[in-house]
Amino acid sequence: MPRNRLPDAELDADTAYQVVHDELMLDGNARLNLATFVTTWMEPRARALMVECFDKNMIDKDEYPRTADLEQRCVRMLADLWHAVDPDHATGCSTTGSSEACMLAGLALKRRWQHRRRAEGRPTDRPNIVMGANVQVCWEKFANYWDVEARLVPMSGDRFHLTAEEAAARCDEDTIGVVAVLGSTFDGSYEPVAEICAALDALQATTGLDVPVHVDGASGAMVAPFCDPDLVWDFTLSRVASINTSGHKYGLVYPGVGWVVWRDAHALPDDLVFKVDYLGGEMPTFALNFSRPGAQVVAQYYTFLRLGREGLRRVQRYSREVAADLAARIARLGAFRLLTDGTQLPVFAFTLADGESGYSVYDVSAALRERGWLVPAYRFPADRQDLEVLRIVVRNGFSHDLADLLLEALTDALPRLRAQHAPQRGAESASFSHGAASPG
Repeated sequence: MPRNRLPDAELDADTAYQVVHDELMLDGNARLNLATFVTTWMEPRARALMVECFDKNMIDKDEYPRTADLEQRCVRMLADLWHAVDPDHATGCSTTGSSEACMLAGLALKRRWQHRRRAEGRPTDRPNIVMGANVQVCWEKFANYWDVEARLVPMSGDRFHLTAEEAAARCDEDTIGVVAVLGSTFDGSYEPVAEICAALDALQATTGLDVPVHVDGASGAMVAPFCDPDLVWDFTLSRVASINTSGHKYGLVYPGVGWVVWRDAHALPDDLVFKVDYLGGEMPTFALNFSRPGAQVVAQYYTFLRLGREGLRRVQRYSREVAADLAARIARLGAFRLLTDGTQLPVFAFTLADGESGYSVYDVSAALRERGWLVPAYRFPADRQDLEVLRIVVRNGFSHDLADLLLEALTDALPRLRAQHAPQRGAESASFSHGAASPG
């Protein structure tokens, strides 16, 4: 049976299914994939709704008006959750994921900057955007695709993400915005959004530079409102122009759906918005993709409706509880040193403790893979490429019982690893990469 060419004849449907099904059995088990932030479990009724909507194209708003309305309801729910100025008339949209949402937010920042510069009679040919080296690769893509200089703040010492001082120091009249990450993929930590905004307020007071902030809340924007209600990071801060999140991460929906919301209509320049026919009228749309599935948007609305604030609080706090408990138990093994402890995002990173030799974090990752667990090992970006770590992402569906099994596998592997005379694997064996500013 040809693999790289169309077969000459048809196959029986059951035969074709079995061929594909059998090959997919060789994939890793998604529930045991502790590398991904993406949702790997949903309730059966959510799955049923998605199946019912697989044939709906999200862009066909006139043909599927109820799906279009559910999208706008989700936008308003998120705008209210994030304290937008006027949630009932929120400016935002669904996307295929946070990567597209970040692209749209970045485009809005660039276009606003261009309009202001042209009104002042000044050049618009050298825009830049300030962010930490820990940003997800989509921001590097944004800067590359839309000709924006990426001013990446490198890591230094125990500083693994952007700080207020570093952000303000790199801004100038050509800065279109600062990206603050609420939940770094490298270690699960929150960047200090309020402190960054305060530093930019001070910068404006002394120089006149008015630099907006975009909050990349791919994960944290669906965690912080429920686990850290007193944390100030969202539209409560007047300098925050836009926020994105991934519905398919801690939004608890299968891939792919993301969301981006602007603080008000002024934050999204009108010349970026297209009008589409909708119920005999027009509906504004702003997206990079045209055709895309409506099923995930429906599943997002179901999840919001099904769980509500209390249910989302319960789910996210349980994930954090599992992460913090597992991190503490791994630390007690004595072989590892925690970089983070799972008390911000339900995510933590750890490295080998001082004195551990004969094996590497890549050997640990390989040993866990033998037991079915996918735990990524990777090297931090400049200027901390000396630091090699493992990272665990706890998602909905990962229970204390599963954490027990993971810890058992790690504990069982340690004697064999410690008996090695030298590491068997290095960074070249890593199959995981964050993208922006990271090797491989």
